[in-house]
Amino acid sequence: MRYFLEVAYKGTRYSGFQAQKNALTIQGEIEKALFVLLKTDISLTGSSRTDAGVHALQNFFHFDVVENFQEKWVYNLNAMLPGDIVIKAVMPVGENAHCRFDASSRTYHYHTYKNKNPFIGDRAYHYPYTLDIDLLNKAASLIKQYRDFTSFSKRNTQVKTFNCEIRESRWLQKEEQLVYEVTANRFLRGMVRALTATMLKVGRGIISLETFCDIIDAKDCTKAYFDTPAHGLTLIKVQYPYFD
Repeated sequence: MRYFLEVAYKGTRYSGFQAQKNALTIQGEIEKALFVLLKTDISLTGSSRTDAGVHALQNFFHFDVVENFQEKWVYNLNAMLPGDIVIKAVMPVGENAHCRFDASSRTYHYHTYKNKNPFIGDRAYHYPYTLDIDLLNKAASLIKQYRDFTSFSKRNTQVKTFNCEIRESRWLQKEEQLVYEVTANRFLRGMVRALTATMLKVGRGIISLETFCDIIDAKDCTKAYFDTPAHGLTLIKVQYPYFD
């Protein structure tokens, strides 16, 4: 049977979501726990490959197993996993369901804050500059008019297309944090951090909205900015057509 495994994690200690040789990863830790529980190797397939240091409130794996997965095993797995990883649910799905290709959208938040705060420093980017929120939201709104985001993809990304459908794009003030929220059908490697970094330059008045549009139109990643750190980024939600 095939199952979807819903997971949340704080990515600070990890070299990313996907398993890597000689590196601590989210996938690697969960596969080790599954081996201890089921006494057999379980191969996980991930929905979104978050980079080193990136967090997630919701992400998914799928896996196949011969026996029925018992609900009480979620408790057992969480008891074995480190405190910065939690399995939230394991759900049976159809045999052809795929947690990566079946996802209809993903939502990310990028958190920034202006005033030094030791309690959020590992989950948000300390950006001690005055920002024009109206300009930030104008830039965020412009993004929805575009499809080709080549300028905001890391170099040597092996994809068939750089087209993405941006469904939501806005900046929100949440207490002392300024948060960029973006939802799309798919994202390119480094895309959210690059969009955020480049818009922050707009918000500071370093580049104009016209220049921002020129950067998108250029389809050249050397024109955009990629200097936002990973720890400010959180994957908030992965949406599937067969889940509420």
